[in-house]
Amino acid sequence: DPGIGKSTLLLQVCRNLVNAGHKVLYISGEESLKQIKLRANRIGEFKDTMLLLCETNLELVEDAIKQAQPEVVIIDSIQTMYQESVSSAPGSVSQVREATNIFLQLAKGMGISIFIVGHVTKEGTVAGPRVLEHMVDTVLYFEGDRHASYRILRGVKNRFGSTNEIGVFEMRKDGLAEVANPSEFMLNGKPEGASGSVVVCSVEGTRPILIEIQALVCRTNFGIPRRQTTGTDFNRVNLLMAVLEKRLGIQIGDCDAYVNIAGGMKINEPAIDLGIIMAIVSSYKNRPIDEKTIVFGEVGLSGEVRAVSQAQQRVQEARKLGYETVIMPKVSAEGLENIKGIKIIGVSGIGEAIDII
Repeated sequence: DPGIGKSTLLLQVCRNLVNAGHKVLYISGEESLKQIKLRANRIGEFKDTMLLLCETNLELVEDAIKQAQPEVVIIDSIQTMYQESVSSAPGSVSQVREATNIFLQLAKGMGISIFIVGHVTKEGTVAGPRVLEHMVDTVLYFEGDRHASYRILRGVKNRFGSTNEIGVFEMRKDGLAEVANPSEFMLNGKPEGASGSVVVCSVEGTRPILIEIQALVCRTNFGIPRRQTTGTDFNRVNLLMAVLEKRLGIQIGDCDAYVNIAGGMKINEPAIDLGIIMAIVSSYKNRPIDEKTIVFGEVGLSGEVRAVSQAQQRVQEARKLGYETVIMPKVSAEGLENIKGIKIIGVSGIGEAIDII
């Protein structure tokens, strides 16, 4: 997304590569040398061996790469590059395809690595309708709310390895810093003894992360109840509220309902279903959930709590952060009773889970 910190991250990558003795060429079509210098000063000291070029003409860029013979090239960004022989404007599908093809030939022919920055369009695709993604070897999405301090680097395509990994970073005044414990970071500032708040364990890639789900349910003052979600799927929340009404008889159809993933995270994993339901019921009944309890599990239309993947990793993450009780699907809980230091409660339906709290 624009303004998320892509250029900052790549400048930090350049700094680390140059300090390790590699020859790096940074080509910017968006910023002047003075602007890059200001950003670099914020990050830290750079060696004089790093090469900078501000150019958007593909022919001149190609000549510069061949002349410099770098080991790593960074293009920031592909939308600014243009080929004079192509009549369309920079950033168009044909220009992006032509530019990427030239960089692809340079990378293969010279045996170098090329990092390409591609902005996400309004439709949510990188640099147009999947043109760039299909041509390159690896695609990494750099996500996050520009108003929040954290960022997530997520692999969606990788010809050289697994895509089941993410990196979590925090934006600071001197650049991006790794968040070693994302769960602790996300739960910082969680209120104690508040109704409508529950901690769930979600898995991003292969990394379990504990997050707080907040819900606020109150009688509406209007004819049509308001429903609003932040950080999770709106339709999924409506579905879960319908399950609550039908299966447990909890009359929340005439209530306003607001559901929020604290910290600005965006989670659409089905494993947070049970957490959403527990938060809604907690707010509706105005009864707080125990501070040392976490929940996770997918909820079906019959009100059953279904199994989720990587249950053991989720439980171990909860234990590591000092939680004492886990409410989870009964099927997933089988074989986990031997984990010491935490109480595991398996449930087969949402009624059982609500009775526990």
